[in-house]
Amino acid sequence: MASKLLRAVILGPPGSGKGSVSQRIAQNLGLQHLSSGHFLRENIKANTEVGDMAKQYIRKGLLVPDHVITRLRVSELENRSDQHWLLDGFPRTLVQAEALERICELDLVITLNIPFETLKDHLSQRWVHHPSGRVYNLDFNPPPAHGIDDITGEPLVQQEDDKPEAVAARLRQYKDMAKPVIDLYKSQGVLYQFSGKETNKIWPYVYTLFSNKIPPIESREAY
Repeated sequence: MASKLLRAVILGPPGSGKGSVSQRIAQNLGLQHLSSGHFLRENIKANTEVGDMAKQYIRKGLLVPDHVITRLRVSELENRSDQHWLLDGFPRTLVQAEALERICELDLVITLNIPFETLKDHLSQRWVHHPSGRVYNLDFNPPPAHGIDDITGEPLVQQEDDKPEAVAARLRQYKDMAKPVIDLYKSQGVLYQFSGKETNKIWPYVYTLFSNKIPPIESREAY
């Protein structure tokens, strides 16, 4: 079991706690947490060719297209051929999922099913430090000083698409894009769904699933 590299993906709508669950998986089981948002920011900051392409779309308020995101992620995964990893934020579309299939076989895909009202509440309480991508939630992960990033001291902002009036449309868009991706992984027998309102209640089940596939770093569950 230890000799086989684990390839995993986490899916879930905005506000579902993907980032929190991913961090716990990384800390407890040693998988590299590969966040699309983080990697995109790093490439934009470094002025790479793909980062510059992505920046053109972001400046116009457009979604970065499939071919740009796919190129970015495939390049990253080719450099991590000797590591266990967990993809967060990719694939978002069926086109991206099919591109991923061409380079590797997934062992596990988990999807977080969170009630709409809970997602709406989470997103409306979310504030972001744009330069780093650090996310705070006023309910369960507030910054030490209100409205201020705890590392840089710079101001936090609420993104336009996290405001209540934009959330419903955003969640509908996710559902439409995610359905064929979820259906694909369900048909392959690698999909596991976890439902609930709180990360702390979902986490033990996620931990059990992953620890059956890869030995935990520690002998006890860490929360």
